[in-house]
Amino acid sequence: MLKQGEVDAREEALRLLVRELPDEKRKLFYERAEKALKDPDTFAVLNYLFIAGLHHFYLGRWLRGMTNLLVFSAGIYLMYLEQWRNGLIVIGIITVLEFYALFRSQIIVKHYNNRIAADILDAIENS
Repeated sequence: MLKQGEVDAREEALRLLVRELPDEKRKLFYERAEKALKDPDTFAVLNYLFIAGLHHFYLGRWLRGMTNLLVFSAGIYLMYLEQWRNGLIVIGIITVLEFYALFRSQIIVKHYNNRIAADILDAIENS
């Protein structure tokens, strides 16, 4: 479970490291970061949409996204087969499981962005 304080501390530590970079490398960092970092609000909107799994694709988690989408599709298929109760149970379960990502979208994306920023920083420092 992600802890807000730890994620915020990591973000601040990364900011300090970027601030210490020479101007040319700092500019390169921000150019790369602008393209790679994700928006928490977009993640939340994709999670809010009723089609489960889209928010995982946004962060590049293809396996989780496909699993989510397949389980959701299985629920729809069960309803198509007139097994309404089972279909609604499957959809309900996947929806409840995704509430975590919906309510913690800010910290999830901030943690993701910290990892991306750290990778970019390492690449720039080692070049």
